[in-house]
Amino acid sequence: MIEIVINSSKHFELIDITEEVRKVVRNSGIKEGICFLYVPHTTAGITINEDADPAVKNDLISFLQKLVPWNGDYSHMEGNSAAHILSTLVGVRMEIPVREGNLHLGRWQGIFFCEFDGPRRRNVEITMMEVGK
Repeated sequence: MIEIVINSSKHFELIDITEEVRKVVRNSGIKEGICFLYVPHTTAGITINEDADPAVKNDLISFLQKLVPWNGDYSHMEGNSAAHILSTLVGVRMEIPVREGNLHLGRWQGIFFCEFDGPRRRNVEITMMEVGK
């Protein structure tokens, strides 16, 4: 397991971690397999979406904030229930195929760490599994 550290700078942001994950995959030496990503936080998440146009990331943030408003009628006493709900909706894990030693992402796809309660120091755990040998 490899861990990458992310320092978020905003309360709510999507941080492109594609290149860091690609580097881990390349350094693993695995040619064919699966890359597992896991976010061990209850107020953060991970997703894959378009990384070519920054407007997509901005639209996602805007929609999610409307869907789960920060100052909703919540019971959680810490005041960050919206972040917990968003983490559940977006998810904290994903699997990406590895083909010929590289992440098998679509042309416009990128991997985004989703910060819902920052700024904070966070981490993403990466586990690789080789198949086909």
